[in-house]
Amino acid sequence: MKKFIMVLALAGVSVAGMAQNETPEMKYSVATNSFWSNWFVSAGFQYGASYSAFERSLTPRLANSPFKNYRSDLGASVAIGKWFTPGLGLRTKATYFFNGHNATTDVAENGEIKFMNIQEQVLFNLNNLFCGYKENRVWNISPYLGAGYLRNFTANMNSVTTSFGLYNTFRLSKHVGIQLDLAYNLADYEVFAHAADYGNTPAKTDHYFSGELGLVFNLGKSNWSKTPDVEALKALSQSQIDALNQQLADEQAENARLKNQLANQKPVQAETKTVTVKEVVAAPVSVFFNIAQSKIASKKDLQNVKELANMAKSNGQKIVVTGYADSKTGSANLNKKLSQKRAEAVANELVKMGVSRDKIECVAAGGVNDLSPVSYNRRATVTIK
Repeated sequence: MKKFIMVLALAGVSVAGMAQNETPEMKYSVATNSFWSNWFVSAGFQYGASYSAFERSLTPRLANSPFKNYRSDLGASVAIGKWFTPGLGLRTKATYFFNGHNATTDVAENGEIKFMNIQEQVLFNLNNLFCGYKENRVWNISPYLGAGYLRNFTANMNSVTTSFGLYNTFRLSKHVGIQLDLAYNLADYEVFAHAADYGNTPAKTDHYFSGELGLVFNLGKSNWSKTPDVEALKALSQSQIDALNQQLADEQAENARLKNQLANQKPVQAETKTVTVKEVVAAPVSVFFNIAQSKIASKKDLQNVKELANMAKSNGQKIVVTGYADSKTGSANLNKKLSQKRAEAVANELVKMGVSRDKIECVAAGGVNDLSPVSYNRRATVTIK
């Protein structure tokens, strides 16, 4: 018993040492998965050794060590469990021993019993709790506490059981691993021998130790995703909102200017009207883009562009399209290419509106910081030359 506790303590110390040696970048917060994620099933073969309270009352006693050959118990187990967080899980485990020992004699075949133990166990993954979650970690060690029900089929006896142990898993692939489970179990003092055999023994508990080797299978989604970068999402959304606000402000300013010109326009000769049209088409029209994109953010921007295109066609004038990028993001070379693509994107729309390609001049202004907020600089302007 003392040796087993020392093994558990040494394992805990080794994991604590690993926690100090892991680099900080391996740690990150994870998002909670759905109920149907992070389930696992396992199966394995066990070696067990029972040691009853009855033996402690014998004079002379049977050999004190619980690991004598005549105590060897072979069994098998199956389990199903779920990890609710990277560090906390629950497991339901059933173990059946084919040839347990009832501990009333040192002749194994004279005291053979068959029994089954079913327990609910709470698992604590020390690697993830102390070192942070790491998806590709090869070895995970999880101490556990359990409680359940033991049935001795040979003696027709039942017992409440408790346990603690170390559940080790070794990753083979995303969904398959090897498991090594070491456990110590406590049961009622009559479960491994007949009640009459105990006499007046002061001991009130029977014990059995077990070691298991088997396979564990992760079902469905078995990893944990990083928590979304909320600040980055907010920044991207805000930049898109800023671009829409600037677009609205430009359209309102342009509408106000056109209304003012119409109000002051004198309905006289055709030549006077022609001069008025040239003044109108000289006003720049802005078309906006999302960050790092050369696709026009909103087709509504093209409404004023179409009016300008019609005026340019009727007067045989050239149109200049100037593309811009936000100098706060990207290199100068990248922004130069991006501004060229934005200018060409608007030029292509002008061609669709009936403007001859040789009447359109594209200019790449590169990255600028003329407007505030910076998202307003992600644009192309259209003017009459």
